[in-house]
Amino acid sequence: MFTDIYSPLQQLNHSVLPQFWMKRDDLIDPYISGNKWRKLKYLISKAFNTQKHHLVTFGGAYSNHLVATAAAASKAGLKSSAFVRGETVENEMLLLCRLFGMNLIFTDRTSYKDKTQLFQEHFGDDPNALFIDEGGASAEAVQGCAEIIAELPGDIDHLFCAAGTGTTAAGLLKGIQQQGLKTILHVVPALKGGSFIEEEIFKYLGNTDQLLLHTDYHFGGYAKTQPVLIDFIKNFVSSQGILIDPVYTAKMLYAIEDLSAKNYFKKEDKIVALHTGGLLGILGMKEKFK
Repeated sequence: MFTDIYSPLQQLNHSVLPQFWMKRDDLIDPYISGNKWRKLKYLISKAFNTQKHHLVTFGGAYSNHLVATAAAASKAGLKSSAFVRGETVENEMLLLCRLFGMNLIFTDRTSYKDKTQLFQEHFGDDPNALFIDEGGASAEAVQGCAEIIAELPGDIDHLFCAAGTGTTAAGLLKGIQQQGLKTILHVVPALKGGSFIEEEIFKYLGNTDQLLLHTDYHFGGYAKTQPVLIDFIKNFVSSQGILIDPVYTAKMLYAIEDLSAKNYFKKEDKIVALHTGGLLGILGMKEKFK
């Protein structure tokens, strides 16, 4: 269902870093953008190969993954359902999910913790239902994200990505190892206490010294912001002409800016930042940008 798409590599204007590019995965699709497209690519193939026509997944009320799954299922002619964490609400993201035909099941936070049990209770008797973990986390998602590396120059010194579950980072690291590159992968967790992501990454592949975590750029936690981050987003968008989301990509770019100010990089270093899409997340924070 998903044909191969190569997103562009765009050089950024930076006063200190002359070799700084952004991998524009946000341009892949308006609703299945960035790492969501990469993660769902092989999961959709799995659904067809196993003759399952109902995608069942999980996420919060402002989850880009839910919108992407709903859009992908619609495009592929599949049904979709999602367990939404928390009380019943209405917002722009969930409206899009419904428009794409997704059935939403609001679930209290305690029950939500056991996703396997939820799936069995509601869809255990449905032979057409395919379990897709929150954020699309899976070996198939890692495989899809690993393919990003083949689309990049082989002499990159530093590759940066934001992280929620660590699946995208695991794929990037797998691709780096498969290609035999010397690139260092820098991962910026978007949530507080993100050091656990290292363990999540190593579930899919062995330990390596090519991975570095930067855990001090969460700005209070997942989907949390501070005025300094909002100001950074405004300045970046106005100077680069590239929209970035406040949940993931903005925090990663802020980390690069801060590290640059601390002379972390050599002038000749080649740096690439992965734009993982998620621009719909701005809808949930529109009040902060007034």
